[in-house]
Amino acid sequence: MPELPEVETVRRTLNKLVVGKTICDVTVHLPRLIREPADVELFRKELVGTTITEIGRRGKFLKIVCPPWVLVSHLRMEGKYRLARQNEPYEKHTHVIFHFTDGTELRYRDVRQFGTMHLFPAGEEEQHLPLKKLGPEPLSDQFTLEWFQAALTRRMTKIKAVLLNQEFLVGLGNIYVDESLFSAGIHPERPASSLSAAEVERLYHSIKKTLSEAIKSGGSSVRSYVNGEGEMGMFQLQIQVYGRKNEPCLRCGNAIERIVVAGRGTHFCPECEK
Repeated sequence: MPELPEVETVRRTLNKLVVGKTICDVTVHLPRLIREPADVELFRKELVGTTITEIGRRGKFLKIVCPPWVLVSHLRMEGKYRLARQNEPYEKHTHVIFHFTDGTELRYRDVRQFGTMHLFPAGEEEQHLPLKKLGPEPLSDQFTLEWFQAALTRRMTKIKAVLLNQEFLVGLGNIYVDESLFSAGIHPERPASSLSAAEVERLYHSIKKTLSEAIKSGGSSVRSYVNGEGEMGMFQLQIQVYGRKNEPCLRCGNAIERIVVAGRGTHFCPECEK
């Protein structure tokens, strides 16, 4: 599933490609992707004639702003957007097409068909699910060291599970939680409340640094992720532990181990993250 760096990279790409374009029609081949409104024809009618003014992001969600509406889009496992000319052949699994007046199309392709789209009046999208209960953004002023320290002291669950919880902190998934914990030298099964003030501070800075570096690299293409221009991310070249089971730790040389935490495969170094 694309995490914050990947979705942020897609947001930046789409901002360059589609802002200023006016929607003249919408084609929906897989109606179940449209969660709000329930009537797909109403979804189409409301968007026709609107102009995209901005591509925003909240956690792992894209916010396609086309006043008076905001389209909240979750890519889930395999969702991808691509800008194409209207005469280009359609790829298999292209489920939603936004036709523009200039002859281009924004095509949404989703092999796994897990993606979702919600259409809300602009300014009201944060008042409804799926955005309503999301936690603070880790690269925003909301995410302070003081808040982080206070919030973790009340959490008895394992630190990996806490960081995966989108209602606690948005945007982090398996890759960047494992990488942040390794950078901070914290075992993924440690109870969150057991972390010392120094450990919390290390983890706080590790989260920010890991996400920032991943965004600079265009995200991680460890599976099928590409940005809106079809380009792969490059952060996978910097990965220290994720997906490296039995390979030597790049810091100490011990073998990377894999366990399951909160139902997710988790990679760590038993020497560096005791």
